[in-house]
Amino acid sequence: MVSQAEKIKQLPDGEKVAISVFLPCYNEEENVERTAANALEVLEAISNDYELIIVNDGSRDRTGEIARRLAGANPRIRVVDHPVNRGYGGALQSGFRTATKELVFYTDGDGQFDMKELPPLLPLIKQCDIVSGYRMNRQDNFIRKINAWCWGRLVNFVFSMHIRDVDCSFKLYKRVIFDNIKMRSNGALIDAEVLARAQRKGYKIIQRGVHHYPRIAGKATGAKLSVILRAFKELMALRKQIQEDDANAVSK
Repeated sequence: MVSQAEKIKQLPDGEKVAISVFLPCYNEEENVERTAANALEVLEAISNDYELIIVNDGSRDRTGEIARRLAGANPRIRVVDHPVNRGYGGALQSGFRTATKELVFYTDGDGQFDMKELPPLLPLIKQCDIVSGYRMNRQDNFIRKINAWCWGRLVNFVFSMHIRDVDCSFKLYKRVIFDNIKMRSNGALIDAEVLARAQRKGYKIIQRGVHHYPRIAGKATGAKLSVILRAFKELMALRKQIQEDDANAVSK
């Protein structure tokens, strides 16, 4: 019987790469070990030079304890611990800044994506700088889907982008991007900020559909009214910041 790792090795263009994968986690004690194990299985198949970073964003459950145990058992795993919750944007900023390899990939620690869909992104990154996933079969309730659709339309309008699923947490980047762009968002706006700033710097974005699966444990936090209101406030501030940055760049 062929193992999952062997199946992954048989994928076309499956050459070895240097890659950092990170998992932002907040209260994911029921998911983080399973998600990390899935990530390691794929990474072992596609890379001889990889690291797995677990960003524990001030979790109040056993997420940090589990992550540190995993890191103690495997030198390929590193943990970034936030003493207090910094928000989704803060967690992603830590992951991007901690990553050391040529490519950087992230997906959420809740396990709603299949890590085996990462290898097919690798040939695409040769043609661009960012591969941005979009959920082909989003497994969220109707209200979350409507909120996401409205938010996506607004973000694309504000930043003159054409991204099908701005907040999809299945993205692959060339790490050099993060040496050349600023990141300020600590909340839900982080994905939009990175994409908008990267596009303005001339980085090329390719989009790829990926499957989305129901959350089997834990509780989502992204749809809270406080999170949504914070994101709208940050959106207006970010638009102003990017306009000022563009003006300063022209004047220099």
